[in-house]
Amino acid sequence: MNHLAVLPLAIPALAGALLLIFGGNRPLLARALGLAATALGAAAAAMLAADSLSGEYRVYALGNWAAPFGIVLVADRLSALLVLLTSVIAMAALAYAANGWDLRGRHFHALFQFQLMGINGAFLTGDLFNLFVFFEVLLIASYCLLLHGLGQQRLRAAVHYVAVNLTGSGVFLIAVSLLYGVTGTLNMAQLAERIAQAPEADIALVRAAGLMLLGVFAVKAALFPLYFWLPATYASASAPVAALFAIMTKVGVYSILRVTTLMFGGDSGAASNLVSPWLLPLALLTLALGVIGALGAKRLGELVAHLTIASVGTLLTTVAAGGSAALAGALYYLVHSTVIVAALFLLTDLIARQRGAAADALVAAGALRQPVLLGIAFLLGAATVAGAPPSAGFLGKVMILQGTAGAGASPWIWATILASSLAALVACSRAGSVLLWKVGAEPAPEALPARGGEWLSLGALMAVSLLLVAFAGPLHRHAEATAAQLLEPAQYVQSVVGGNTERAPRPLGRELPR
Repeated sequence: MNHLAVLPLAIPALAGALLLIFGGNRPLLARALGLAATALGAAAAAMLAADSLSGEYRVYALGNWAAPFGIVLVADRLSALLVLLTSVIAMAALAYAANGWDLRGRHFHALFQFQLMGINGAFLTGDLFNLFVFFEVLLIASYCLLLHGLGQQRLRAAVHYVAVNLTGSGVFLIAVSLLYGVTGTLNMAQLAERIAQAPEADIALVRAAGLMLLGVFAVKAALFPLYFWLPATYASASAPVAALFAIMTKVGVYSILRVTTLMFGGDSGAASNLVSPWLLPLALLTLALGVIGALGAKRLGELVAHLTIASVGTLLTTVAAGGSAALAGALYYLVHSTVIVAALFLLTDLIARQRGAAADALVAAGALRQPVLLGIAFLLGAATVAGAPPSAGFLGKVMILQGTAGAGASPWIWATILASSLAALVACSRAGSVLLWKVGAEPAPEALPARGGEWLSLGALMAVSLLLVAFAGPLHRHAEATAAQLLEPAQYVQSVVGGNTERAPRPLGRELPR
């Protein structure tokens, strides 16, 4: 168990390197190795999540250099939960891709593993600069995955995606440089200590860096007004890539959550609650505009992409409201929204392939080849993403509403969440009526039925959504414990800077300075 925290990074990193060396011209070998590595990573993530139930922080010093001199990975309840969620989405997406999507270009499986390494690293790192590094790893892999299969629409979306995110990366570096210049460290635990003790002369620089970080993370999370890159990007990506991208916005949400509670929380001196005045109105606007975009969507993929934006708005509205109860509801909703959005991207592809030239456009077309199965899947997915009872979406929103009842802006929060739920239901109903009812007598000649492996991947994600309902009680209790741990940054700081740190083996038996 000593090296458990590093396995979610080491496994995809090693697998990605092996795939680049041996898998380029051997598609079946690449597929087998990719699936095996992802399954092994999922097992490691499950072990890490089980280990986190104790409530202790697992701190791992890379290179055997303890904080503050070295780089650390920190696994707590939240990071372990998100690594496990990433593994669940990755297994379903990769199994779906193994039905033919992975053969439409070279190095799909290597890029997929590097993407996993970047996402897991962002969740586990305890160092701000390495958060930037893992952002770049996942973004570079995502650039290539977005173009997988080629196509003019994907190329256009990729150029927009690259331009926006490269700008964000430049701002990230400036913010990191400012914080390092003021505090002399980029270890997040030490930053929490030193920001709280920063002299008056440095407060303006600290606050400027903090707001820059909010801007960068807002790009990653797709927060208003920096979300315009997302609809075209997600709607144009291939189905398994779009499903994996469902977790990428959560990297931005996680980063906002981690930084605001740890480095700019209530105990951060003059920089306390730095982003709170900005986050709530931006989150409410994101939620409102996300569902408005869904109402106006002309393609099913665009509708799901806009619902992804709306889910980000719901999450960050709850984060901005503050409080352990609200945050617990947000964490349950985070898991639900990621799973159901990934499932809907897979379902979009299955529907589009059975409509011939019409694809996923919300216009009348020929009959579907598998109307009953697709209709049931769409009904379940639409009801869940809109929050209809008794789905996981409904339970998540009830938890959020209960948790935000005492917030000062609760009337605005309740009104926006309830109105957005109704709008999402209308948008999904409109799409379903066109796709499932306004159909011709016969399927289009080029319509392709779904394969068994594709149904299995979609069914697995739908089953996870149903399990979130069946085990809502224990999952909510775990979310409450996770929120309570997140809102106690002193424990994080003590574990990283002053606690017992697990270390990697000493290279060549040398004793390294501490």
